[in-house]
Amino acid sequence: MNIVFDMNHLENLKKLNNDYFVLRHGESKANVSKVIVTSLENGLKEEYSLSINGEEQVMISVGRAKDGGFLDEQTIIYSSPFSRTKKTAEIAKKVLGIEEKINFDERLVERFFGDLEGMDYSVHQKIWDVDEKNPDHKEKNVESTREVLKRMTSVIKDLEEKYKGKKILLISHGDPLRILQTGFEKISSGLHKQFSLKTAEIKKMELK
Repeated sequence: MNIVFDMNHLENLKKLNNDYFVLRHGESKANVSKVIVTSLENGLKEEYSLSINGEEQVMISVGRAKDGGFLDEQTIIYSSPFSRTKKTAEIAKKVLGIEEKINFDERLVERFFGDLEGMDYSVHQKIWDVDEKNPDHKEKNVESTREVLKRMTSVIKDLEEKYKGKKILLISHGDPLRILQTGFEKISSGLHKQFSLKTAEIKKMELK
């Protein structure tokens, strides 16, 4: 029996009700140590939160977005619950002067790297190389890009049903946010590495 995998909840949309901005967390202690931390259990640990430099990166980046009029006190924040994204969200909330609470959603968590958890960053590239050829692969028990795309775009689908005319800031991680961008671009999720997203970088998502 053939199973149809709903890979992109944005596929048939021509326009959006809201403006979506993404923010990759600031430099984390895991980034500094160059260690892969992707499981929910490890990701929640404070020892893998932002570095001092990462906190400064977020303050500067969000401050510029505020000064530029892209984000303001009416912005709605949805964030991954990992310690590094949680801290990023708290800083963004304070800089923007937002009174509403931060919304945490586990669908925005880091891409799970399976058997590679705790290993050196250098192994990322081997997985990314396979991503390009096969968005369904689960080599080393890594979460496939198609699976990540499904959960990330499901967040947008739900937000589209809940809000209208809002600025929404999604705070997440490198791979999930790049994969989300493939959803907006309506291309294969395996091609996510063609998009760049630095720590603490803010980008507006445009639907193609």
